[in-house]
Amino acid sequence: MRFVTATGLALLLLAVPLRAATVNLAFPEDDDLRDSLRNASLVVGAVEDGQTERRDLVAAAQADYRRLLAVLFEAGHFGPVISIQVDGVEAANLPTIGSTDPVGTVTISVQEGPRFLFRTTQIAPLAPGTELPEGFATGQPAGTDILRRTARTGVEAWRAIGHAKAEIAGQDIVADHAADVLDARLTVAPGPRLVYGNVAVTGNEDVYTRQISRLADLRQGHVFDPEEVAESARRLQRTGAFSSVSITEADDIGPGDTLPMTVQVVERLPRRFGFGAEVSSNEGISTTAYWLHRNLTGYADSLRIEGGVNDIGADEGGADYGINFAYNRPATFNPETDLFVNGGVESLDEPKFTTDRAYIEAGARRIVSDEFQYSYGVGYEYSRDTDAFGEREFSILSLPLTATYDRRDDLLNPADGYYVEAGLRPFAGFQTGGSGAVFRGDLRGYQGFGAENGTVLAARLQLGSVVGPDLDEVPANTLFFSGGGGTVRGQEFQSLGVTLPSGEVVGGKSFAGLSAEVRQQVTEKIGVVGFADFGLVSPDSDFSGGDTQSGAGLGIRYDTGIGPIRFDVAFPVSGPDDPSGVQVYIGIGQAF
Repeated sequence: MRFVTATGLALLLLAVPLRAATVNLAFPEDDDLRDSLRNASLVVGAVEDGQTERRDLVAAAQADYRRLLAVLFEAGHFGPVISIQVDGVEAANLPTIGSTDPVGTVTISVQEGPRFLFRTTQIAPLAPGTELPEGFATGQPAGTDILRRTARTGVEAWRAIGHAKAEIAGQDIVADHAADVLDARLTVAPGPRLVYGNVAVTGNEDVYTRQISRLADLRQGHVFDPEEVAESARRLQRTGAFSSVSITEADDIGPGDTLPMTVQVVERLPRRFGFGAEVSSNEGISTTAYWLHRNLTGYADSLRIEGGVNDIGADEGGADYGINFAYNRPATFNPETDLFVNGGVESLDEPKFTTDRAYIEAGARRIVSDEFQYSYGVGYEYSRDTDAFGEREFSILSLPLTATYDRRDDLLNPADGYYVEAGLRPFAGFQTGGSGAVFRGDLRGYQGFGAENGTVLAARLQLGSVVGPDLDEVPANTLFFSGGGGTVRGQEFQSLGVTLPSGEVVGGKSFAGLSAEVRQQVTEKIGVVGFADFGLVSPDSDFSGGDTQSGAGLGIRYDTGIGPIRFDVAFPVSGPDDPSGVQVYIGIGQAF
């Protein structure tokens, strides 16, 4: 390699003043290449970190030759000239063990030379249906990056059909500097098609080995599939019982073309507790606390007990109390289907009704993928309600069905993607209850714009409908109201329902809510939000003949690292009662 000062080329000279030394960079004009070279340089990083000793900077400079060369080769420049001078002396000529005297100036000069093109491209043998990267073709820009991607594609295609030990067996890469072209020939060794052999489990202490094996579901004799292995690891991680999961292949092939596997886990601390709070000027203070056991009986099964006191100091109604539990046992019916049992008791003192309620529900939850899951089961609830219809008792047997599809990039602060949840609950009522079905839907979408999604448009559509019984045959807690932090901000909590001939208000049989937000990041930690909400409540199941209300406002978000703190100020825009006043909402996470 030659080391000379860059001359005769159009280079960009940058002076970077740092604490005790100066780095002069004479780099190519291409922005991407220049940034890649600068980021790869240990000298630049060392000086920015305040290192001044000559021996440290000389060592960094000598390592930079190889690092900068790798960047240039990756971009397809196979004939570069690199010079790194420390106080005017080429770093390659300086002794490795130097003095501690400070360095005044380091000059890094790079002539990238011509960009090479592929002349000959070949990789063989290929698995059926292999799709190579488009850039690996005659006349396309050459570079080590496209070579690596092509090699990886060729190997992974064989692994995808069971050839777990496929590898690149040879490579013949020749650069013709006279013609500025590259000839690349890669040879793949697929190896035999393998099946799973013995699957060992290590690292577990309290979770049963047989349960980990059931969750992994890598059955002996089945053809090796890297996607199946990855899904096994995700399934184990999803239980919450493990802080880390790795599934590795044995180095050597076993008898009969078998591949032994090892599942290694690290268990989490089994117990956890937490709490949360939300404040609204109209709805008062809501607090929750929970206790969680991640491995209750050794089957990576979880039990969460949560209690809360809500609406403390609310303008209307009184405080609500409740305690509930949620039990989940993974891989109960098959590796992808969990058993769940949920239940609880609560006493609600809402503006338009009061209820004392107990419920229990059991069923199966099928986890189809990280994004999609659905559940089905059977539930029973008993409640004693007091509202505009008087005192009533309800005994309800139901068959809850729920499906969710979640493509959000972040649960507490999404900037891209969407979320869909739909639920259908056919029910049979006893005592004063009727029979029918309840439908609920929740659709949310997010679109980010600008650098690092600094601007986000967010929208939400909520739908609900009770089909079958009359209004007075439905538990008050099942009917729909509008107003408050979860529906229409700026309107009083549950301020919109159905007005009876007596003038009293009850919930409706259908509800539609629409919310829109513009979220703008102002600094790294602080963002502002403008929002508008709309709600409709109808006495009929088909959303007809109902009343509407709307609200709008502004908010501030402060990013805590685990989710934004939310502070919203909202005012009513329209409603049947000529509303007035301002509402304030404080919580953790975005409104939706």
